[in-house]
Amino acid sequence: MDTAPHPFTFRDFRFYWIARFTSTIAQLSMVIVIGWQVYDIARRTMDVHDAALQLGWIGLAQFLPLLALTLVTGWTADRVDRRFIVRSTALLELACAATLAVLAWTGKTTLPSLFGIAALLGVARAFAGPALGAIAPNLVPASVLPTAIAFSAISWQAGAVIGPALGGYLYAAAPWVPYATSTVLFACCFICLMCLRPLQRRSIGGSTNPWKQMIEGLHYVRRNRLVLGAISLDLFAVLLGGATAMLPVYAKDVLHVGAEGLGNLRAAPSVGSAVTALFISIRPLRHNVGVKMLIAVGIFGLATTGFGLSRWMPLSLVCLAILGAADMISVYVRQSLIQLWTPDDMRGRVGAVSSLFISGSNELGEAESGFLAGLVGPVPAVIAGGIGAVLVAVSWSWWFPELKRAKTFDPPKTLEDIPLEKEQAA
Repeated sequence: MDTAPHPFTFRDFRFYWIARFTSTIAQLSMVIVIGWQVYDIARRTMDVHDAALQLGWIGLAQFLPLLALTLVTGWTADRVDRRFIVRSTALLELACAATLAVLAWTGKTTLPSLFGIAALLGVARAFAGPALGAIAPNLVPASVLPTAIAFSAISWQAGAVIGPALGGYLYAAAPWVPYATSTVLFACCFICLMCLRPLQRRSIGGSTNPWKQMIEGLHYVRRNRLVLGAISLDLFAVLLGGATAMLPVYAKDVLHVGAEGLGNLRAAPSVGSAVTALFISIRPLRHNVGVKMLIAVGIFGLATTGFGLSRWMPLSLVCLAILGAADMISVYVRQSLIQLWTPDDMRGRVGAVSSLFISGSNELGEAESGFLAGLVGPVPAVIAGGIGAVLVAVSWSWWFPELKRAKTFDPPKTLEDIPLEKEQAA
């Protein structure tokens, strides 16, 4: 019988949970509005293909800072007080939201301003991701961590349900309102982060050279076949199968549901994710976790293909909800394996690599979808991406047999139990 305490019995986890919840609402409310404004402004002077291409560029603008800063952000998360990092990034996001609110209020929003703010948000996420991920395991005991990850996912997914819908409806009221609301929410996030008490830290082992310490995170991920397989599976599946970048196109020119419908479309995956996360928090996955992750990725691809083919709003919402549910299972398994199979003194650097892969699957995936849509059209791009995600799940089951052999989340008892790739002889 499971006698582990509930994650909410730990004070700092409660503040952490609220901070993630409020920041997620703020972030995704802004993301949906930024995407809509980019496409809407572009459509005034461009055709559908060229306007869709702008959505690719906005995804790239958010991804490039993460690509450039990955080594630095991971090393920083292992060397600097992680609370200071997440508080600073919350303030940067607050400033971005406030700036967009002023621009919208004065009617001076332009494509260059949207691209610039998107890049700054990418910088904030680059530093926040590794630090937030590395904080979580220090807030609860290891036995509680999988359940804490599920509840942390609920905070993100619940915020992801509320944020896009809220952004769409508030934008319909006035363009500046969603940005002003995000400003307030980021302030709430900052206050909660200020309430976190000092965390127990471990010094970085191995080399004392900062550059070598940065590289050690990449080296660990490359050698740990289980971690590498889990991270890269998400990267390539979502990189190919991500349909969210095309949602403004579907809302405006395929399903014809406008900004309000766009909010509902963007929230649908999070509804599926939130319901699944709630179920997992009550009945955690315990057996054959690797196989379940591979199956979930395959379902993700099939649901993406179904969405691409749909021309009926209710069916599109159902496909997106299934897509989100499958993605939640994949995320839950991946994060649990990475957090439990990574030493604490390396969690920041490994988390940075994971964040790079996750952002690569999201922002870079948006860029890929936008560029492909500019070539073949948005609908064929989504359908092809869904089929590609299914093929990735099948391929990874063969290339990374360690995933199929991952029966439980139990961390290795000794270093010899970690599935490390042997160094090649010189």
